[in-house]
Amino acid sequence: MKAHPPYNAVLLDLDGTLTDSEPGIVRSIAYALEQLGAPVPPPTVLHDWIGPPLHDTFTSYLGTTTLADRALAAYRERYVPIGMYENDVYPGIPALLTDLHEAGVRLYLATSKPQPYARLILEHFDLLRFFTYAGGATLDGRISTKAAVIGDVLDQMSSADHAACVMVGDRSHDIEGARTHGLRCIAVRYGYASVAELQASQPDAMAASVAELRALLLPERTAPDA
Repeated sequence: MKAHPPYNAVLLDLDGTLTDSEPGIVRSIAYALEQLGAPVPPPTVLHDWIGPPLHDTFTSYLGTTTLADRALAAYRERYVPIGMYENDVYPGIPALLTDLHEAGVRLYLATSKPQPYARLILEHFDLLRFFTYAGGATLDGRISTKAAVIGDVLDQMSSADHAACVMVGDRSHDIEGARTHGLRCIAVRYGYASVAELQASQPDAMAASVAELRALLLPERTAPDA
């Protein structure tokens, strides 16, 4: 008889954890800045903008919330019809979600991306069916930080799931958001943060690949051959 997985529930980030969304996000950020006549940083800099709430990043870069509001609106002009689909699921993720689901582990999305967009992306890749709840930021800004998103997701959980759950993400704000709620956190190193960023945030464990993530979440199961 196989041992039960170590967690009843797993909270998963989206960008840099389930999907490689860099092309669409970076191109849409560049488009937004161009619409405002603002300088566009090189892609290597925009890479680091992926993950944290984008309005906060625009505010920091442009200097005012008014300009950030305009930039975010311009970003969505391109991102919604085009950018969100310039995106690929990391190899091994569909099989991992399938096996977690079949093992009885409840899956919850916890992303700083607006919830409606996150659901569209999961539907596009046929992944939404694995999730008990897809949590994300609200378009009106009521829920925006990763800690607030995680709090919303936890509100949807049973007490049993809450007592034995883990957050999986690729940036420091995933780790810090999990810690705000007393959750364990696994940091994946194949996403958008540097190793130094993740180490400084002190996650409970790190996974350099989807295979290593599988070993942490389903230690009794090996990856399929295909």
